[in-house]
Parts: sequence; structure tokens; C-alpha cells
Amino acid sequence: MAQIFYYLGHEQFQPETLVKHAQLAEKVGFDGIFISEHFNPWVADKGAAGFAFSTLGAIAATTEKIKLMTGVVTPLFRYHPAVVAQASATIDRLSGGRFMLGVGNGEAINEAALGYDFPKYKERAERMTEALEIIHRLFKGEKVNYDGHYYKTNSAKLYSPPLHQIPILLAAGGPKSAELAREYADGLIVSVKDPNKSLETINPKEDKPFIIATSRWTVFAKDNDEAWQSLQAWRGLRAPSRNIATDPEQLQKEADSLPREEILSRYTILSSAQEYIDAYRPLITDLHSDIVAIQTTGNDQNKIIELLGKEVIPELKKLV
Repeated sequence: MAQIFYYLGHEQFQPETLVKHAQLAEKVGFDGIFISEHFNPWVADKGAAGFAFSTLGAIAATTEKIKLMTGVVTPLFRYHPAVVAQASATIDRLSGGRFMLGVGNGEAINEAALGYDFPKYKERAERMTEALEIIHRLFKGEKVNYDGHYYKTNSAKLYSPPLHQIPILLAAGGPKSAELAREYADGLIVSVKDPNKSLETINPKEDKPFIIATSRWTVFAKDNDEAWQSLQAWRGLRAPSRNIATDPEQLQKEADSLPREEILSRYTILSSAQEYIDAYRPLITDLHSDIVAIQTTGNDQNKIIELLGKEVIPELKKLV
């Protein structure tokens, strides 16, 4: 049975609000939360950008059973891999062993904005390989001396170790990252637009236990006008230079120069509980996800969370 997670977007909501959303998500029956980790938002006028590990600490202290997962943090530039391991172990302890680590290869809006070179995919994949080796070894309790091309450690050890073996899931936008995940991680995270195309990335195999986590962007709105208002914090996500931009103001200007319909066409707009069920059903029945993250926004987030808990989660849980 798939576990249903609720997505907490640091790019839209301030951290104190996300903590309340997480508490409500636990109350209505979500199995876990999937929380973004950004230094910059996607637009300057409506965005937010809290520190994810602090938010996770507050959530860990004020919830009891939901799982917590980063979606995703980049252990390549702003954070040394050993620091990500330390932060993860701390959250795991504060939550009583409920943490899962989702990692990704990064985005210029977060990394280059702080003065780091943002290299092409090949180097980022090489960095991720080294980073995952360091994190895995630290999670296992080793004292790690590592002399890699990108990272070094000298007798690094977690003296506040995690309470359980933290699963590491790697975000993948294509087959190359998916193979990297299968070799060096415990699972794969895929953002789904077209379930049929996502099958090419997931490429199910039965060679070892492996966690498949999927998410899908949806907007709860009665019409396009309401959907556009709901997407104000996210409109820069669809700007042409979103992969290379370092300033949210740039993405904001680009997004606002585009036809509104062009941006709206890149999101799945829903207006009922049944449409939510239909949108997320393929992630369970076709992609065979172990974790499904509902990544959604609307003009009243609390009501959406309550609707999902009452009418959507029970139906998704029935699917095999």
C-alpha cells in the first residue's frame, strides 16, 4: 500500500505556517510530509524561503507519527555532505526515528545565488556520488576519512547518530539520475507530469529493495482566475530561465511577460475530491509508487488539507 505524503512548499509559505500545515496533515491522516529546501523562492513578490532543517525541527517537536522527508536538499555546494548527514541525524533523533533524506543535484536559483559555480550535470552527478558515499558511511556510524576529488573529511563522525538507518532517496529527472539512484541510494524521487513518460525514468527493476517516491503538481481552483491567484508564488517555476537564473526577480519578470494561459497549462487544475483521486491514481496503479506526495496549492490551504484527509486519502489507500 502506498504511503501518502503532503508537500510543504517553503517557496510559498513562511515556516511558522508550514509547521501548522504539517500538524494538520498528521491530524487528517497523511503518512508523512515532503518538505522543500530552498535558499531563494521562485518569485520575489509572493515567495518565501525559510530554512528547512529548522522547520523540520519544529515539526518533529510538535508531531508524533508522520514521517518527515526533505524534498529535496542538495549536499553538493551550500552544504558539505557531512553537514547534511549531521542535520539529518539530528532531525531523526528529534522525531523519534521518523526522518527520510531526499537529495537532489541542485538548482542555480539556490546554489549559484550564493556565489558557487553551478556546473553541468556530469560534475553534479560526480559530486553526488561522492556525497552519498560520505553520508552513507556516516549514517552507519563510521569515522570517515575521505579524500575525494570534490570533498574531504578527516576523522568525521556523527556523535549524535540517527536512531535508525535513514533511507536516502535521490531525485531524478531522467534515466541517468535514476541509474545513479539505483547504484548509490535507497530510493528514487520522480516529479510526475505525464505518468507514461515517468515510467521511462523509473524503469522498474526487481534486483533489490528500492523505494519509489513520486509527486505531482496540482492546483485546487474552480476556474483559471482562481488558479492564477493560487499560483502567484509558483509562477516563476515555469519561467524559461528557471534552470540558470539566480535572482527571483528575474524569474518573476519572465513569468509575468508570458501569457497567463501558458503558465496555467503546465499545471493540473482540479476542482473536486474525485479529480484529485483521478490525478494521483496513476502514481499508484501505473507507477507502483511506495510514496505519493500530493504537491498542491489553492486559495485556502487548510481546507484543501482537510478535503484530502476526508475524501481523497481513504480512496487512494484502497488502490493496489
